Order: sequence, then structure tokens, then C-alpha cells
Amino acid sequence: MTATPIPRTLALSLYGDLDISQIKELPPGRVPITTKIIIENDLAELFKLVESEFKNGKQAYVILPLIEESEKLNLSSAKKTFKYLSEEVFSKNRIGLLHGKLNSEEKNKVINCFLKNEIDILVSTTVIEVGIDVPNASIIIIYNSERFGLSQLHQLRGRVGRGVHKSFCYLV
Repeated sequence: MTATPIPRTLALSLYGDLDISQIKELPPGRVPITTKIIIENDLAELFKLVESEFKNGKQAYVILPLIEESEKLNLSSAKKTFKYLSEEVFSKNRIGLLHGKLNSEEKNKVINCFLKNEIDILVSTTVIEVGIDVPNASIIIIYNSERFGLSQLHQLRGRVGRGVHKSFCYLV
């Protein structure tokens, strides 16, 4: 078994002799995650909801497919979105940036600040896909969600809903 067994399981189901076991319940104490698809025009309304979550002491992830803008791809980038959110939308909130080009020390510092609730919003690439457990994070917004595979979206969505609070996943 791997951290992301979905592709392997699907392949074995289709081509191999495999008995399938289904887990139809959440771990004890977890609340189901509400997942919604939204368009970019609805982001302003979503940001109001995120702001209300901050007032209740909650945290949020904002996930992007690229670190920096690309001339070839018309996709959102972590650096540009971080700048926009920190300067225009959530200027009064604490925002962190995490991506694969940071060195290990920088990554650990940002992750630890998020764990300690010293950061309200973590703008990141998929480096948070596994191994991050922040029960206080209640919202994840995934930009350009069509660029991610099903197993990646499943793993990213799993970053919220790890505590007892109602959690939300928004696919942009």
C-alpha cells in the first residue's frame, strides 16, 4: 500500500484479480468535507466566507499548480496569488508562501508557523499533498483544479477536515 493507492487499486480492479474492500466511514471524530466547484468570478464571495472562518480562529490553504507565471500556460501561480492575496484581499491577515523551490529550512519554518496558527492562509503548490496535519485548517481552495489528477485532488482535499470542525474544499 502506498500513500496514494487509488491509481494502483483502479488498475488492479480493471486488469487483475482483486478483492475490493471499502471503507465507508470517516475516522472517529471527523466531519464530512463539503466540496464545491466555483468559477473565478465567485472568488470575491468565497473570500468573504474565508474571512469569517478566520474570525472563528480557523485557517485556510490556497493551492496552485505553478510556483511562478508561465509564458506557455495560462494558469495561476503561487507567487502572484500570494502577492495579490497579501496586498489586496487579506492585507490584515497573516499569509505564508510554500513551494518546492524553498530550501528545507524555509519550508519547515513556514509549515511550523502554519501548525502553530501563526499563519492564517498558506498559499502553496502541491508540496502539502501528504504529511501535513493541521486540524485547525477548515478551507482549501484549489486553483486550476482541472490540472490535477483525481488522486492528487483527493490528497489535497484531505488536508482539511482533520479536526472536529466543518470543512470545505473549493475547486476553482
